[in-house]
Amino acid sequence: MPINFPNILTIIRILITPLFVILLLRNEREFALLTFTVAAISDGLDGFIARVFNQRTELGAYLDPIADKLLMTAAFVSLGVLKIIPSWLTVIVISRDVLIVLGLALFTMTEIKVEIKPSIISKNTTVAQLSTIIWVLLDLEFAIVDTVSISFYWMTACLTITSGLHYMYTGINRLQSD
Repeated sequence: MPINFPNILTIIRILITPLFVILLLRNEREFALLTFTVAAISDGLDGFIARVFNQRTELGAYLDPIADKLLMTAAFVSLGVLKIIPSWLTVIVISRDVLIVLGLALFTMTEIKVEIKPSIISKNTTVAQLSTIIWVLLDLEFAIVDTVSISFYWMTACLTITSGLHYMYTGINRLQSD
């Protein structure tokens, strides 16, 4: 399996996820924000480079969503435990990811081939989740912050639920067609 630059970026994202959590737990929000932002940029950059320079690999197709799930799970669980974001939002985000992983396991057990390809709603969900985390890590203090934060929470929750339902619908259709 070839290791190319996009795959290296994905591996770096996996490796800096624990650093991000450690920084959060040590209440070093500025460095946690910097680390998370680097991870978020690498998420977009690896896919962009893979597409533009035709460097897509099977390894990357598997590693990229793993890196995404690892980073998002670590971020939402850490921020939820630290009570920086509402616990209900953490439950929604993690539940969707668990359903996706269970669906993929079901396809594997039934030997149904599936192409791992995020939908447009899933990509928008990722952007909303990344934006929400960056927003709360900015730790801004001005009058409208609570209103903006609540808007981010609800936008992320609605997109996450919609994306989860879309994956379930697609998965059920795929199971019924085989």
